[in-house]
Amino acid sequence: MVCACQSSGHGSIAQWYEQMSAQQPKGERLYICHGFGCAYTQPVMFEAKAERRLRSILAKGRASASNERKAIAKAVSWQEKRVAASVGSAGDVGGLDMQNGGQRGQLDCIDEAANTTSLLLYAQRKGMLRYHTVERPDARGFFLDGRYPHATAVIKENESGALFAVDSWRLGNGQAPDILPLKRWRAITAADLG
Repeated sequence: MVCACQSSGHGSIAQWYEQMSAQQPKGERLYICHGFGCAYTQPVMFEAKAERRLRSILAKGRASASNERKAIAKAVSWQEKRVAASVGSAGDVGGLDMQNGGQRGQLDCIDEAANTTSLLLYAQRKGMLRYHTVERPDARGFFLDGRYPHATAVIKENESGALFAVDSWRLGNGQAPDILPLKRWRAITAADLG
């Protein structure tokens, strides 16, 4: 399983979205990427009921930063299931087999990083995150080091400044993302994934 996608360079979250041809959330609308490299976008509204549900999920993490990361994982899983019907992503295959590229409803790491970042930016704007701040997505691997390029959403723990990858690419639609220290995530190789 590899993700032949890359997010290079430094800069703001807005610059990352622009580089990836993705759209940041606007108001109550999130633009869900799919088809690999954000080839397709599906606008999805956050109605009042969905916002209440997201707030409820994230509120379960109020006790600590560690608990908030667990709640974030549940929120990402919930969001993937919530938008699956309108995006056509219910059958999204975890990882990448290179045959799904360009197919509507299939997501690569750029799609996953954009969608997770969008959800977290929305939650942050609505005051639902207490212990973390959304950061620019990050990447590892660049072929020359023997690894395929791979991108992930990133959050920063406010008190410690520690960075964490929030990576939902490895598993199928609606499964909880891997959340681990960014330094550890950057060191992962294909062999580590099994």
